[in-house]
Amino acid sequence: MARRVALDIPDGSYVNLGIGLPTLVADVVPADREIVYHSENGILGMGPAPEPGTGDPALINAGKQPVTLLPGGAYMNHTDAFVMMRGGHIDITVLGAFQVSERGDLANWATDEATMPPAVGGAMDLAVGARRVLVMTSHTTKDGRPKLLPACTYPLTAAGVVDRIYTDLAVLDVTDSGFLVRELVPGVSADELQDRTAAELTFAPDLVALTPV
Repeated sequence: MARRVALDIPDGSYVNLGIGLPTLVADVVPADREIVYHSENGILGMGPAPEPGTGDPALINAGKQPVTLLPGGAYMNHTDAFVMMRGGHIDITVLGAFQVSERGDLANWATDEATMPPAVGGAMDLAVGARRVLVMTSHTTKDGRPKLLPACTYPLTAAGVVDRIYTDLAVLDVTDSGFLVRELVPGVSADELQDRTAAELTFAPDLVALTPV
């Protein structure tokens, strides 16, 4: 999933990666691309994770993971980091999701499960401030419930913001007509994907296989 997302990030992009699965994207972006990574806690120009035992405990990303700073990178006030997000200076954000609606509504900060306390963080600002919102998530929950729905049942992070979704089964675009399947994992039929999706799916005429890269 991370490798497929990485292919869609153009050279020279300013990118914010959400916590969880999206953090994997930075490790697999093609080596010939220069991507400037932003973190809402006040970093621009993040590098890869440090070698074990060598990290600076004061240099962490928004997910509290140790990171490094690339040449030319900068620390900034937390407020300035949010100004970048709210001011439309982030080209792409890759976020996780609990639910996505066929209208592109995103729910990724609260569920009805008591064991998962709500956590807003910078998701709302990223979802409405980034120029392009990509979602990286499993197609269903661990117990098989669909995450792609006609309408979200969890509290929204933002309405109508998601552009593309990458799951373990497919790549889908959010269009004015709902979910459009662009790529499908070999061995999964259109009917099987529809069975695992609560919203109605449309399949692109030029549908291609979603293969490992």
